[in-house]
Amino acid sequence: MPPILNAQSVTKQFGAVPLFKNISITVDDGDRIGLIGPNGAGKSTLLAVLAGQVEPDSGELAVRKRARAAYVPQDSRFDAGLTIRQVLENALTAAHVLENEHEGSLREISGRAGFTDLDAEAASLSGGWRKRLAIAEALVSAPDVLLLDEPTNHLDVAGIEWLEELVKSAAYAVVSVSHDRYFLEATSSQIVELSRVYAEGLLKVKGTFSRFLEEKQAYLESQSRQQESLRNQVKTEIEWLRRGPKARTTKSKARIDSANEMIGQLAEMNARTATSSAGIDFEASQRKTKRLVEFKAVAYDVPASLDGENLPPGRRLFENLNFILTAGSKVGLVGPNGSGKSTLLRLLRGEIEPVSGHIKRADALRLVYFSQMRELDESLTLRRALAPEGDSVIYQDRTIHVASWAARFLFTSEQLNQPVRNLSGGERARVLIAKLMLEPADVLLLDEPTNDLDIPTLEILEENLLDFPGALILVTHDRYLLNRVASTVLGLDGRGHCGQFADFSQWEDWMVEQEDAARAPKANSANSAIAAISANRANSANPAISANSASPSKKKLSYLEAREFAAIEQKVEVSDARLEAARHHIDDPSIATDAAALQAALTELAAAEEESATLYARWAELTEKAG
Repeated sequence: MPPILNAQSVTKQFGAVPLFKNISITVDDGDRIGLIGPNGAGKSTLLAVLAGQVEPDSGELAVRKRARAAYVPQDSRFDAGLTIRQVLENALTAAHVLENEHEGSLREISGRAGFTDLDAEAASLSGGWRKRLAIAEALVSAPDVLLLDEPTNHLDVAGIEWLEELVKSAAYAVVSVSHDRYFLEATSSQIVELSRVYAEGLLKVKGTFSRFLEEKQAYLESQSRQQESLRNQVKTEIEWLRRGPKARTTKSKARIDSANEMIGQLAEMNARTATSSAGIDFEASQRKTKRLVEFKAVAYDVPASLDGENLPPGRRLFENLNFILTAGSKVGLVGPNGSGKSTLLRLLRGEIEPVSGHIKRADALRLVYFSQMRELDESLTLRRALAPEGDSVIYQDRTIHVASWAARFLFTSEQLNQPVRNLSGGERARVLIAKLMLEPADVLLLDEPTNDLDIPTLEILEENLLDFPGALILVTHDRYLLNRVASTVLGLDGRGHCGQFADFSQWEDWMVEQEDAARAPKANSANSAIAAISANRANSANPAISANSASPSKKKLSYLEAREFAAIEQKVEVSDARLEAARHHIDDPSIATDAAALQAALTELAAAEEESATLYARWAELTEKAG
């Protein structure tokens, strides 16, 4: 069978320099491709070319006959006033799903995505839930390939784990542009890096992300040896050319041509392999004070008008929060979407006050804040965004020309007069980091700084955060960065509770305990009568079982299993609705007289029955394991 998508020798450029040139990539059934590369390499553009959203300047994109591609861009936006139900119903209509199947499909899709209130306005959802809705909307069309551009941006850890399971279990192919190294490791069967450093413009490696790193290292070492060998050959030929050979004989002329060709090859290889990295180096103030911020029994409720939080008024985000932030501490702030992470940062900055408790800050405390909203005036040129007052900046008491400052963050002099709106997401992030570095800080507050950054820049960011002598509070969904940088984790559970942990895995275990505790009262009240009846029946049927029989030891659910257990009842309800709809459909008299429709209805019924049986079996398994 031919590939689903087959891009051959595609080239795309904006302005004088091509983003990529003569790139070839194929997507086959079952592929799980992670597409990576430095900022500005054209990953998002290549994905849009594969989706048919952007026409290449040259080359061809072949799509298998009747194959469907679903594309989810970086920004998930919905028209104001549309509810979740309306968004999904519109997608069902566009996918030509029969109207009498809409309700069953709607319940199934929304259930799998984790939506409980279908009447909520889509545009008012948090970034993570908008991303979930955009993915659910794309899956309505039953695609052969799902194309995802930075899908983990704005998702919390639970959302990323949901997405990982979705990708790993998918019957369709998936191509993901991502910088999330744990996500790439968990979901990819092939990694493709788009970069000018490679002779073909990209490097393809079958296997996981860690396998890719090994193969890339071997490739670069081989290329380095080849480059050194070519350099030595060119040196020899240049010395020969300097002796002034006469191109009178065929042999001499051929050698001169060969020497010129080798010189050209070396120049092209040097240009490709010349790499640079963003010069990230946050500047700390020289403060000697050890205690910077102290939280004493702090509680916070969502007020009636809290802009941008999308949280119900009156809800308690956290209470009895006791925490001391000292110089040199590296704190990872984690919690589900809507648990109050951004609110906690606002409390730290003094934008809002707690409803109870006290926050004590050191005198003249310097807080530097990196917002996940990435606020930049898009009408400004890059020059003015980096240096608002003139053509230079002051960094560590030194005057640096704006062109040199821009070059430190991998911007060219040609870009200085271009508007900020032309920059990619990663390039915008580098602009903000460049601005923050000019501000000496006692405390760095970084809210999702990794969104859109490429992997090399992430590695440099990690090193500099580890070396930063001031205090750091880091909100991130990047588990790799969190595990590497954070020395302590401040965790929220979304139900008003908070705690301090040694690492991320401790917080995950605590979250499982919190979910178990939240379920226990409901489970006890609902199941006590049933349990008593079941026990009486069991004892009556088997007299050998007595009250003194040892109960089996409780098996602890993993974090993923606990989340699955919390959502499986809703999935069962969705499955039951699908099964009922399938049975009603097959009873339709018009179906019985249409052989093709009858066959399709029977296939749908069989699939619904199989899904229902699988879910009930899994529910029983998780119930037993949970004890």
